[in-house]
Amino acid sequence: MSNYPLLNLFLTMLWFFLWILWLMLLFRVIVDIFRDDDLSGWGKAGWLIFACILPFLGIFVYLIVRGPGMGEREARHARRQEQAFRAYIKDAAAESSETPTAPKPRAGVDDLEKLIGLRDHGDLTEEEFQQAKRKLLSV
Repeated sequence: MSNYPLLNLFLTMLWFFLWILWLMLLFRVIVDIFRDDDLSGWGKAGWLIFACILPFLGIFVYLIVRGPGMGEREARHARRQEQAFRAYIKDAAAESSETPTAPKPRAGVDDLEKLIGLRDHGDLTEEEFQQAKRKLLSV
């Protein structure tokens, strides 16, 4: 057989997964540094240099100092993306309503927005939402 005992295999896998975890933390911190509008260019450069020169210490210090705001920044970014998506959908629906073949598209868009709001608020389950959406789009 092999000269590699089971415990060594376990420890190798543990170190490998810890390395993957650290890489995920590193990329998450770098994305957060670039996404943060409150940091100046010098602040972003400083954190990046700190994270690159002293990687483990830099990431852990960043998580201690700026970690609590990471979730807020991520939520803010998700809200902005959702607003941009909804604006795009509204613009696309308004453009399609200008074609003479589309019967009352604005009413369908309003109804669909109401359904999305009910689903997001938790008043509709995903299955109920899909059924109502199918019924709305088939009319």
